[in-house]
Amino acid sequence: MSYRIGLGYDVHQLAVGETLWLGGILIPHDKGLVAHSDGDVLLHAICDALLGAAKLRDIGYHFPDTSSEFKNIDSKVLLAETYRLVTEKGFMLVNLDATISAQRPKLKDFIPGMEETIAQVLKVDVDAINIKATTTENLGFEGREEGISVQAVVLIERIG
Repeated sequence: MSYRIGLGYDVHQLAVGETLWLGGILIPHDKGLVAHSDGDVLLHAICDALLGAAKLRDIGYHFPDTSSEFKNIDSKVLLAETYRLVTEKGFMLVNLDATISAQRPKLKDFIPGMEETIAQVLKVDVDAINIKATTTENLGFEGREEGISVQAVVLIERIG
């Protein structure tokens, strides 16, 4: 057996007039994430973790924010394509753990839906997906509600 670990990190700015997508779920909030795509910072961090574990570079390499092809794209599409690349290289996801850093909104009630959505996109058991949320106790850009950051780690295993 061959295991590999990947770490992903992403940040997006919050702004009034934008929508807030996290983990493929639309979250009601007075601000949303500014981005070329739908801004789903959680799915972007997961993509980077998967790509890194499989030594497939990063999300910007595969889905550049300078390409009109990816303008306003649903990040679930990016995650599905990322996982296709990972499985094509001979790996499968063992598990995923991610932490969302946001002062507001409170995300506890949305986490089960995020986990289900991510599991469906990756075609894995929901037990392999763990999402956590934390505040930064009003410190830093997350605490000032200027943005949201996510750290994700994945374990993948070579198949076959």
